Amino acid sequence: MEKQIKLFLEFLQKDKKLSNNTLQSYKRDIVQFSNYIEKSNISYSKIEAKEINEYLHHLTELGKKTSTISRNLASIRSFYQYLLRMKKVKQDPTEGIQSPKIEKKAPSILSSKEIELLLEQPKDVDLKGIRDKAMLEFAYATGMRVTEIISLEVDDVKLEEGFVICRNATKQRNIPLGAISIKALKEYMEEARPILIKDDQEKALFVNINGKRLTRQGFWKIVKYYKEQAHITKDITPHVLRHSFATHLLQNGADLKAIQTMLGHSDISSTQVYMQFQDENLKNVYRKAHPRA
Repeated sequence: MEKQIKLFLEFLQKDKKLSNNTLQSYKRDIVQFSNYIEKSNISYSKIEAKEINEYLHHLTELGKKTSTISRNLASIRSFYQYLLRMKKVKQDPTEGIQSPKIEKKAPSILSSKEIELLLEQPKDVDLKGIRDKAMLEFAYATGMRVTEIISLEVDDVKLEEGFVICRNATKQRNIPLGAISIKALKEYMEEARPILIKDDQEKALFVNINGKRLTRQGFWKIVKYYKEQAHITKDITPHVLRHSFATHLLQNGADLKAIQTMLGHSDISSTQVYMQFQDENLKNVYRKAHPRA
């Protein structure tokens, strides 16, 4: 099975062009499943639906979240569909097995006042402050994912035209930039970044104090630091800025389809989760404005 896992991961990388994070997730799930059936002395090629269900029950007993179990099943299903295509198995044992229903939790968001408070924290008095201000303003202005932000290169930002090009493995989207974000970015790109970078060949837009491309962990630490500086009690991650971006756009009348495009959601149902916050906002407007409310 070890050989088949290796070939499967190579297939995902070369043919499906999945990101390294996604590949590692697949690897983790399949290796964990492989270890389980190895202990049960069952060959991967003879696995049936009964054993798959037993494995999912095993994950439940370990206290795994529903979302984690659902992801594991999706990984195993992809693996067996690959094996079926390669004629290594005669049937897909996951066929007919339903994924456990995942409750869609309301995303954590910041209020407009909390966003203002957070964005006020970085002071553009030194190189780090200039960079941090540009980065936080940019994250809230675009709603981009952390991986997308740290993957950006200088040429992806079109300050004169007022937008940024967000690219991933298969497609790209153009996201508009607001005046405040443009101003902060311009200051960073003209005054701070040229000093921070040690190598003129460095193309990364956001760099760390060593002049190298900023990492996910680096971004997260910066957000956490300014959250504490702002004395905001909510748990804030870079993704909370993305949720807040979408929610505030919707509350201020933006079209759901336009928000879907900016967020890069392939399915509008992913964007519709923000409607619950719009509904609450409308209730508040109604209560304040309707004479019989």
